[in-house]
Formats: sequence, structure tokens, C-alpha cells
Amino acid sequence: MNRILVAGAGPVGLTAALALARKGFPVTVLESGADLATESRASTFHPPTLEMLDDLGIGDELHERGLLSPTFAYRDRAEGLVALLDLAVLAGDTRFPYRLQCEQSKLTPILRTRLLRHDGCEILYNWHLSGVTQTPAAVTASAADGRSATGSWLIGADGAHSCTRRAIGAGFEGITYPERFLVASTDEELTAWLPDLASVNYVFDPVEWCVLLRTPDHWRVLLPTPSETPDALEYARLDTRLRGVFDPGRPWRIAHASMYRVHQRVAAAFRVGRVLLAGDAAHVNNPLGGLGMNSGIHDAVAYAAALASGDEGAIDAAATERRRIALEYVQSVSHQNYERLRATDPVARAAHLESLRAVAADPVRARESLLRSSMIAALRPAVGGPA
Repeated sequence: MNRILVAGAGPVGLTAALALARKGFPVTVLESGADLATESRASTFHPPTLEMLDDLGIGDELHERGLLSPTFAYRDRAEGLVALLDLAVLAGDTRFPYRLQCEQSKLTPILRTRLLRHDGCEILYNWHLSGVTQTPAAVTASAADGRSATGSWLIGADGAHSCTRRAIGAGFEGITYPERFLVASTDEELTAWLPDLASVNYVFDPVEWCVLLRTPDHWRVLLPTPSETPDALEYARLDTRLRGVFDPGRPWRIAHASMYRVHQRVAAAFRVGRVLLAGDAAHVNNPLGGLGMNSGIHDAVAYAAALASGDEGAIDAAATERRRIALEYVQSVSHQNYERLRATDPVARAAHLESLRAVAADPVRARESLLRSSMIAALRPAVGGPA
């Protein structure tokens, strides 16, 4: 049997499915929802992710729907623009020396269309995975309604609350941040108010740090929010907080707002028998730096290559390496981003801002920094030094 099962039809699951289909495997995707999710969620694609998706034949379509972001900025609430980093210095390291801003809900339909062109590939909806059983040669996924599906491998890409991870008994240790993150999507054109904005802006402040992020449809503003206050109170004071970013003398036009808790967690094992964990099912992190979806797509591509090799050692090595990167790179960088944005020590804050100015002014240091923040160094340590 060479059919492979994938739990979850998000960007990670569908990338894994398409990568496997292109290598000749029949794939069954098991999706708990009635259709693909339509929430915006992640929206930043880093250079190596763009390379992987282009290699899967969907680069042009994704670029048609996205917004090129060749620079990103560090700002300070009081000082304004601190440093502008230009990914053009990576032109010798990647064929995509920029970020692409595009909501994941625009990627998944492209992946689905391409996947279903392959014979033997299917997506089963309303599939609520309830159990996993294994033999030395196969794995069977059971649904809550009594259905079952069997394959040679199962990739669990079913999100942070992964039923696959629970079914195989993999621990998920880590921390939960004290704040909730509040994300507001706005129809305002922020560059009319703050003309030196990049498409991605990290704004330092010990109390009201934030992220200003452009997508093809909206600007997004991410704000830290106390953990225990009522949701209704936080939504009611959202406009006041947004006017702290810029006050137009009237309420901001808010298209949508959502609030969620943020975790840093990594599964105890990314492989258990014939089950592999990918994306948020394997590791979750804060969104600062846009590492989560990207690292999940990297998981998917690595697993597809390992499974296609037919080598148990290669599959083991892929799972081990992806877990190492999650621990040593994704968790480390995303948490460091969080700590620096909210730092309260004025001396340490001033030193860090001055360091950012120096990096932006030096092409050699800028390249070193961007190799890391763009995730190239995590995948190719010889290029950018140890991950």
C-alpha cells in the first residue's frame, strides 16, 4: 500500500499532499471542516517558502494574489522609524529576495485545485479524527462517525489542537503567554497617515508594542491584550488603542477583529511509528516574525521528500531535523522577537534600537540578520552560520 493520509486541509496539510501527489503517491486528506477555512490567519511567506511553493508549480498563482514586500521596518512608538531592512541584499542567496504578503486562505484553494488534478487524490470533509491504529506496514485513521481510512503513513497537520497528536500520545510541552493577542483588520490606508511605513512594521514599546502588517485586502494591527479582562471590554476600547497608533480625529474603520491566546509549544516527538506531525500539530509559536506557517510548510516538503525516498532512516532524520529546527530556531527567534518588542529596561531598549540602526546601515550585517529572519539560515546553515 502506498496511499498516504494527511489530517488537515490547511496550508501545511495541502502542501504535504500536493508534494506527495507530484511524487506519484495517491493521497487522502481528512478535513474536519465542511470546506476549507476562510479565516485570514497567517499572511507572510518568506523566501525559502516561496521557493518551495514555486517548485510545486504554484508560485505564479500565489504571486498573482499576493503583495510583494521587499522591506520591513522596526519602529518605536516615541521615535518613529528606527531601521528599514531591505531583503534585496539576499539576491545572491534566493531567487525570491522579498517577503510575499498573502493570506493563507488564498493559498489553500490553489493547493486544493492542483492536488485534485492528480489521479487517486481526494479530500474528505467533515472528517473528525477520533483514533489512530498502526501495524508495522500501515496506519488507520478512524472518524467519530465510524468511517475509517488506511494508508502507509499519516501526516498529522490538523492544527494546534491536533487530534492526531493526541491519538498517538505525543506530549506538547511549553508555555502560554500572559497576554492575549488582539488583531484588527482595517480598511484604512495607513500609509496616508504614516508615510514611511513598510508593508511589515514591528513597533517597540514597553506597554503598547504592536505590529502593523499589510495584506492584499487590509492593514492588520496586532496588539497585546491583558489575559483576564472581558472580551467585550477589549473590543470596546479597541478604537482608543488604535488612535494611539494614529488619531485621524474619528473612529477607525475596522473590518474585523479577533482575539486569541498565544503559546510556545513543541511536540515530544514528530514521528511515532507511521505517523508524522507537521505545522501547528507539531509546534506552535507566537506570530512575531511570521515563522509558524512557513516552518509548517517546510515540515511538509521535508516529509514528502523523505517518504518518497522509501528510506526509514531518511524519514527518521527528517522528523528529527524538523523538531530540532522548531526548538532551536523557530521557538528561539519568535520568543526573542516578543521579548525585544516589549522590553522595559530603557538602557537595553536604547542599545537594541541602536544595534538595529547599525545592522540596517551595513550590508554585510544586514545580510547576516536577514538570512536568519527569512529562515534561510535555518534550512541552509552553511550559508548563514549555525541555525
